[in-house]
Amino acid sequence: MPAGRPPEPPRQRPTLSRIAQIAGVSVPTVSKVVNGRADVGPDTRSRVERALREHGYRPARKLGAPGAHIELVFHALESAYDTEVINGAEQVASENGLALVISQLNYRFTPGSVEMERVLSRRPAGVISVFSGLGAEQRRQLRDRDIAYVVVDPTEDPGPDFPTVAARNWHGGALATQHLLDLGHRRIAAVTGPLWALPARARLDGYTAALRRAGLALDPALVREDDFVPRGGREQAQALLQLPDRPTAVVAGNDGQALGVCQAAQEAGLRVPQDLSVVGFDDLSIAASSVPPLTTVHQPIREMAAAAAGIVVRQAAGVPLTESRVELPVELVVRASTQPPRGG
Repeated sequence: MPAGRPPEPPRQRPTLSRIAQIAGVSVPTVSKVVNGRADVGPDTRSRVERALREHGYRPARKLGAPGAHIELVFHALESAYDTEVINGAEQVASENGLALVISQLNYRFTPGSVEMERVLSRRPAGVISVFSGLGAEQRRQLRDRDIAYVVVDPTEDPGPDFPTVAARNWHGGALATQHLLDLGHRRIAAVTGPLWALPARARLDGYTAALRRAGLALDPALVREDDFVPRGGREQAQALLQLPDRPTAVVAGNDGQALGVCQAAQEAGLRVPQDLSVVGFDDLSIAASSVPPLTTVHQPIREMAAAAAGIVVRQAAGVPLTESRVELPVELVVRASTQPPRGG
């Protein structure tokens, strides 16, 4: 071996006492910050978290150990969509010896500080957020504690450091519209979800692209925006059906909106699909059992949740992230709510 400087010893994981010394606080204070306790002043917390981050402290956590779990956070629990997500995440968590802790944000899309501190205090292997996102400070808190964070069906891009799992929403919007074009429809309306949400924008973009490919100009009067709920579909369809040249078909943002469109048609004395064809998105159980059974775009919701849980498990086990944006395929399911327009 040639003469020279001896190799440097491997860098050791910093201890809580070393972090406490660097930050100028007690070891119990550092422990409170690491475990997400609320009873630490903001300046002290900031100083400790900076020391933790700069010196690479990561709390020890054993996958599958007693108490190890995945946090599954919904903005609200209210539909069959949520049940599919729970089933998909539960399967993967169970296979890996993890529990699943479920919480909701009462229709808010970002958790408050108290809710975030509760999550941190439970020290999960990872957090799966459905629709809802986290603020920059909240994402940093998870990153500093080496807690995996994945968003299912994100309403906004959480940034390159955090993975997302979604369906191919653009392709789904295009599939639904192309199906109606192939049947001969040319006055095709879109009742979309709120356009601040990525899935709604992507589905509408797919609708627009399909019209453009067919040589049809987008008619702004045929595009209506509302919430992803039956009431939204019903109210927007009521306005569409009062147009002098009403649409012969509607592409809805999800199955709930589609059922609301069907209700508005019935109230207007119209029949689905004889007078108005309707296509949904999601393929929830209610789509097959509605009257008439709903043509819709199947979104692999359970598989999306399972993929998100798989990312959490791999990251918690120290496996590097190889893909930050996962998009699963969709398919059109043709049932009885669509047919060629009258006379055409």
